[in-house]
Amino acid sequence: MEEQKTFKTNNQNVFLENREKISITEVQDVESFDDELIQVLTTKGKIVVKGKILQVQKLDLEEGKAVINGTINAITYIDKADSKGKGFLGKILK
Repeated sequence: MEEQKTFKTNNQNVFLENREKISITEVQDVESFDDELIQVLTTKGKIVVKGKILQVQKLDLEEGKAVINGTINAITYIDKADSKGKGFLGKILK
């Protein structure tokens, strides 16, 4: 079983700078990434960043911080309750 990290604060911050750089706190893991989509697992749920030429510039799981660079076109939040218990078929047959 994978250990879930908890952080000192219960506040999550997402800072977007000029649609070119996004900083996220309370990060637990980066689930997947490529140059157009990055999925970040946080203590509050999942954050999906869509864009072009995306790169994970910094990832510090000890501090729970991630910095992503590139052209950011969309940020989507998925609550923990929405992402748990739904497999591939559960999402399709919604």
